[in-house]
Amino acid sequence: MEDARTIRLYGTVADSIVDGPGLRFAVFVQGCTHRCPGCHNPESQPAEGGTVAPIADVLAEVRANGLIRDVTLSGGEPFEQPEACAALACALKAEGYGLWAYTGYLYEDLERRALEEPAVAALLGAIDVLVDGPFVEAQKSYALKWRGSANQRLIDIGRTRSQGQVVLWSNEQSGWEKPPSW
Repeated sequence: MEDARTIRLYGTVADSIVDGPGLRFAVFVQGCTHRCPGCHNPESQPAEGGTVAPIADVLAEVRANGLIRDVTLSGGEPFEQPEACAALACALKAEGYGLWAYTGYLYEDLERRALEEPAVAALLGAIDVLVDGPFVEAQKSYALKWRGSANQRLIDIGRTRSQGQVVLWSNEQSGWEKPPSW
């Protein structure tokens, strides 16, 4: 895998409550070729946009936030910057952070890519939950938790890999519980 030192960002959010369970740090990468109609971050689609940041700076920003232990990679499209996102995700995983990633690709397609692309394999290997599939405006619903359209799946990557078939993530299986004040 290429030694990635920088990442092209659309932006970050230090205290997201909509990109997975609990309080999370969200990293939005720049660039997405899916161009889903109705995308919630259309400004993140052009690959030439955003800002280039050292991965070390993003790691420092995450570490400086003493309130979070979970990070979400979104976009844009994280799997269109697999080297940079894998470097970031692997460093965070090594420090014990929980990781979610949003992608417009299907998990099965990413698994096939992982056979040829070490960075895709490394990124998938660092993720706990993958929200996969393109956003489909006709299937949009505000009633859905942590996904924009009904076709998207919340995939428990660890269980999926150990069982050899897609296993959907759920709060009950994850051990994640809402704080008593919720």
